[in-house]
Amino acid sequence: MLGIVGTVPEERFPLIQGKAVFDGTRLSVAGRKIDVNRGTPALLAAACQMSGALGLDAPMAFLAGDIGLGHGSRELYSWLAGNVADCELTTMAFHYLQPDVDGHSKVLLAVQAMARPPRLIADAGFMYAAKMSGQSPEYELFTPDAGELAFLADEKAPHPFYTRGFILAEDNDVPELIAMAYRHDNAARYLLVKGRDDRVADKTGILFTVDTPRVEALEAMGGTGDTLTGIVSCLIQAGLSTPEAARLAAAVNRTAGALSDPDPASQIMDIIPCLPRAYESLISEHKVSQVRGEVS
Repeated sequence: MLGIVGTVPEERFPLIQGKAVFDGTRLSVAGRKIDVNRGTPALLAAACQMSGALGLDAPMAFLAGDIGLGHGSRELYSWLAGNVADCELTTMAFHYLQPDVDGHSKVLLAVQAMARPPRLIADAGFMYAAKMSGQSPEYELFTPDAGELAFLADEKAPHPFYTRGFILAEDNDVPELIAMAYRHDNAARYLLVKGRDDRVADKTGILFTVDTPRVEALEAMGGTGDTLTGIVSCLIQAGLSTPEAARLAAAVNRTAGALSDPDPASQIMDIIPCLPRAYESLISEHKVSQVRGEVS
């Protein structure tokens, strides 16, 4: 089963866990309704849509409320450290949590102690915590944007606030930032670098670049990186190799954006319902083979 860990930007949102259900408008986890805008709710909604398209079980969500003060994140770190071993998960995707090196290390130790540790995917704050703790190589996939990649590449920065000047690097500097991240053991086994061009890489360099369809209205839309992480998590859970899952996820995300016919006022909720149709269209055009089954 796929597990997704993250936070909801509501101060009084409780720590909850349960199967995620998306009705096309709102999420529901453990009977709690959640609005979808961006962040972890957008990732979860995308994962629900893709799970249905792929014939997978609905993802299991582990959520807490956090408005940036860290209280919910710390509560979630603590709960996972004490309880994750009882969860039957084969893939885990970690999303928006306040970076906490101690909390991250306790969760990682608990995961590694499982009889069959799941494959680990990290984005946002949990990816930061993995790098800050020196544990990046323990992960199967990181999904940074260019700014997050710059932090991974900076071997001296103890925190994203202190990333050196190349955080402002141009798009054509991404290959060097990838190389620097691997040189200093600050990258996962694979990277899916989100941007105007999506790049899939490992320690040997860039494996794939996905740049079509290119939809200009999506460039400034918040949440497309969140949906991409949700899609790739499902494809890895479905049994694709990580590089192929990352390449297909980028194509599905972009195709869904094109199918939604966006304009400057469009929101991520206009795109998420298009994900199954985007996946099916890529299959029907024979650009990809149909994904069947689920890893166990």
